[in-house]
Amino acid sequence: MKRLFTFTAGILCVLGAMAQSGLKSGAPAPMFTAVDNAGKSIDMGKLLQSHKAVILFFYRGQWCPYCNKHIQQLQDSLQMLTGKGAYVIGVTPETGENINKTIEKTHASFSIIQDKDYRIMKAYDVNYVMADTMVAKYKAWNVDLEKMNGNMDHVLPVPATYVIDQSGKISFVQFDKDYRNRASVRSLLNELN
Repeated sequence: MKRLFTFTAGILCVLGAMAQSGLKSGAPAPMFTAVDNAGKSIDMGKLLQSHKAVILFFYRGQWCPYCNKHIQQLQDSLQMLTGKGAYVIGVTPETGENINKTIEKTHASFSIIQDKDYRIMKAYDVNYVMADTMVAKYKAWNVDLEKMNGNMDHVLPVPATYVIDQSGKISFVQFDKDYRNRASVRSLLNELN
């Protein structure tokens, strides 16, 4: 059943995310300020003054096993990433309560931002609205996005990862409408060399 859920959800989510294309390598990265899960003010412009790069990634929620695996990989390699001067930020539409569940599952110690109004997701062109049929299927699989995200509009990000260099330009992009594909830690470390 789990395999069928994964396959069906993958096909339907890919179809729902067709319009998004994400920002490309070489483009200026949209700067933002936000408050992370620990109450820390995150100002990307200031971070780039004190760090070699920002690794910015978008994930769907604590209910997504692919998201949790990716976050765990980033956490397991966090010392290597920060050792190369990177600051890691996760962005999600899920509520603060569900971000805490993500942290419990993955032990993430980096900044995670609830993008409740989708301002950051829209700036990076990774947001999409799930079709009503897919929302119903997710509910049947006990994934209630209204409860998970605290709203009624069913917006999720295409899972994507960006490396933003000190000049504010995007130097690396992993953007794939197939939510099972994520940036490898190795590719991020290679980009930070």
